Amino acid sequence: MNEFFEGLNYEEVLARVYYKNTVQDYLIVLGSTLLGILLIRFFKNHILKKVKSWTGKSKTLVDNFLVQSMERYGVPALYIGVAYVSINYLNLSAGANRIFRYIITLLLTFLVLRILSSVILMVLQSYVSKKERGAERVKELGGLMLVINFVIWAVGLLFLFDNMGFNVTAALAGLGIGGVAIALASQNILGDLFNYFVIFFDKPFETGDFIIVDDKMGVVDYIGVKSTQVKSLSGEQLIFSNSDLTTSRIHNYKRMQRRRIVFKLGLVYETSLEQLKQVPVLLKEIIDRQRMVEFDRAHFASYGAYSLDFEVVYYVLSSDYNNYMDVQQQINFTIFEEFENRGIEFAFPTQSLIMKGQNQETFRENAYREEREHVNG
Repeated sequence: MNEFFEGLNYEEVLARVYYKNTVQDYLIVLGSTLLGILLIRFFKNHILKKVKSWTGKSKTLVDNFLVQSMERYGVPALYIGVAYVSINYLNLSAGANRIFRYIITLLLTFLVLRILSSVILMVLQSYVSKKERGAERVKELGGLMLVINFVIWAVGLLFLFDNMGFNVTAALAGLGIGGVAIALASQNILGDLFNYFVIFFDKPFETGDFIIVDDKMGVVDYIGVKSTQVKSLSGEQLIFSNSDLTTSRIHNYKRMQRRRIVFKLGLVYETSLEQLKQVPVLLKEIIDRQRMVEFDRAHFASYGAYSLDFEVVYYVLSSDYNNYMDVQQQINFTIFEEFENRGIEFAFPTQSLIMKGQNQETFRENAYREEREHVNG
């Protein structure tokens, strides 16, 4: 064995040529590749890791985004650069060189498009998060980013094919003719897509809003490119196309700062004038006792078919429906209690038949007695 190595001429071995490159060339490429990989790993595991820990303590998001982008896209780009420099040192055939160039171009295009998409997403998130209810609006960027990514990748692939020598002009002409046919066949889909942008920029409602559309109501759960999902009060999921929503009358209760309440009371015609005058004042006192409530008015509004009608208006200083119902319930309890203490009676639907020749006073007394017996059971 020793005699074999003693007789081996290393210079002759290094000078041997395989596929137009010497052994020394291959060793240089291998060594430079390994050295580049080691340097990149050292940069990632030590330098980049320390920088990431520093930026994590800062209040800005830009430096965090730059470090994350470097980790996700910069490191792979460095690997591609090492491979390109190393292999480019070799003398490759025309076919191998073309394949190698295609691979490098494809990888670099992929990274550039990913970086561009990430930058656009970061800019949009930063812009939207500064707006009112920004945290909720950030969730709605999914559909918009889907469209933006489609445009980015379509344009990027066209440039890629053009650099590879394909006839992009002919392909675009074919796509233009086919695009007209596709657009005609998918008018509803394109309409929903454009209406998604209307919803996103005009903001008639957002994720988390309580809305009523015709006889359907619920909380907006997700706004997509084609449809919007609403979770109803009974628990099932309602799905509306975006076109239906933009052409409908939508009641958005999430943005309501306060709720205007109108209710009516009917009293029997036997109520005295003194009691009638007390009712508006009493209703105001009852409503003023409630929390988060603003009294507006209480009036003897009209003479009904079988009752003396009062109309009451007040505001609940909250948009929460359960809070409104709690307030209204407490008002109803208190009204019932106060009216009972003062002998004020509520009216109920009645019909009276007056016989010919019957004394009016006798009729009123009989009707009043029958009504009292009906109330007392």
